[in-house]
Amino acid sequence: MPKFIIEREIDGAGQLTDAQLQDTSQQSCDILRQLGPGVQWIESYVTDNKVYCVYIAPDEQHILDHAERLGLPANRVNKVQRMIDPTTAE
Repeated sequence: MPKFIIEREIDGAGQLTDAQLQDTSQQSCDILRQLGPGVQWIESYVTDNKVYCVYIAPDEQHILDHAERLGLPANRVNKVQRMIDPTTAE
C-alpha cells in the first residue's frame, strides 16, 4: 500500500498544548476507524507552523477525505516513491 507525506500549514502548530494535540489525535483516530482499515496514520512531526504526517493509504483521495472530516488542511500530499536511509550508502 502506498505511503504518503502530508504537509499541513497550521499557524502556531508548535504552540499547541499537549491537551490540544491529544484531542486532535483522538479525533483523527476516530475518523480513521470510520474510513476502514485501508488508511493508517504512522506518525506526525510538529514544527512552528506546520505539521508533517506520514500515512499509508490506497490513494490520495483517502488522505483528502480524512483531512476534510478532521477539519485540518492537507496543503500538500506527496506519494513516497522510494525510501533511503544510511544503509543505502553501504
